[in-house]
Amino acid sequence: MNFVKMLAVSAAAIAALMPLSAWAQSFTIKDVAGREVTFDKPVERVILGEGRMLYAVAPIEKEDPFAKIVGWRNDLWTTDKDGFNVYVEKFPKGKDLPFLGNLTDGTLQTETVVKLHPDVLLLPIGNKTAADEVKLEEMLAGIGVKIVYIDFREHILANTEPSLEILGKLFGHEDRAEAVAAFWKEQMARVTDRLKAANPPKPNVFMYRAAGLVECCGTFGPDNFGLMVDWAGGHNLGSDFLPGYTGSINAEQVVASNPEVVVVTGSNWSQTKNAKDYVNVGPNAAATLDDSRKVLNTLMENPAFTGSKAVAGGNVHAIWHQFYTSPYQFVAVQQLAKWFHPNLFADLDPDATFREFHEKFLPVAYQPGYWVDAKAGQ
Repeated sequence: MNFVKMLAVSAAAIAALMPLSAWAQSFTIKDVAGREVTFDKPVERVILGEGRMLYAVAPIEKEDPFAKIVGWRNDLWTTDKDGFNVYVEKFPKGKDLPFLGNLTDGTLQTETVVKLHPDVLLLPIGNKTAADEVKLEEMLAGIGVKIVYIDFREHILANTEPSLEILGKLFGHEDRAEAVAAFWKEQMARVTDRLKAANPPKPNVFMYRAAGLVECCGTFGPDNFGLMVDWAGGHNLGSDFLPGYTGSINAEQVVASNPEVVVVTGSNWSQTKNAKDYVNVGPNAAATLDDSRKVLNTLMENPAFTGSKAVAGGNVHAIWHQFYTSPYQFVAVQQLAKWFHPNLFADLDPDATFREFHEKFLPVAYQPGYWVDAKAGQ
């Protein structure tokens, strides 16, 4: 008997001796990288390779989003301090979880990963190249840790629903994942169906990415917020110049494009190094929207925008940056649609939509403040 046949026979013998309960507990998922990952038992210990994955885990693991989390990257703290506070105030365990660095900049502490004994390390698909370069999958496989890739950022149409399905299986709540995906599609259709029927002209829109945090003019290509602009009935100017979901164009190009609408993305970046003059919108930001409006208007004094149709027409706005890396894109699409086509969507209330989502799926109360207009009363 050759070696290959011996392995096959041995595997079959081991399988025959395994109790049926073990087989019942095993499951396989296909992640967004197309990899099949098999677990021989329910997942109990999870590391979030991006802290903002909490926004996707929360509606799946509603009773306690941190119940199976043993470590997470510190980006929720640095890029959305208010969102971080909302969750750790209700679930104090979150404050005590160890922070990990970022794989893509070489600060991920693999020793910490090993010490935490996770069943799975969840990584955003954008980390795969870096993981492959350092052979992270092979290294972690040696200690029984699986890597699973999800994505709510790079290819949001293709990957949002599969990523929710993956989380549903990993956390043992497939029914909840299906319900969230159904709500997502239902709320998106409230915009896309009406636009298909009305077919209004598309305004030229410039999305100013992380204004005040990155130099002018960071923006989005044909995915992420760029795709959300298209879904909302606008023409995303960044898609004319960028092949990927994000990048920058120079101020002169913005001037030449002369956007009819400018939308800035903002968040509470108070814990981010060198952050200044940013627009703070997001959870619990409603009380400070006047301050955010002043910053937004100051940003529009940049020569890239001063002579634009958007500034002249008072069509300048800011929206929560973190819609770009969560399964909450439907809220952003609804608000963008109201800005682009106010008469067509006069009856649409994105605040009410997001409040309903919180009440149905999230363990924290809705706190408004996710967008602001440059001019009060719009």
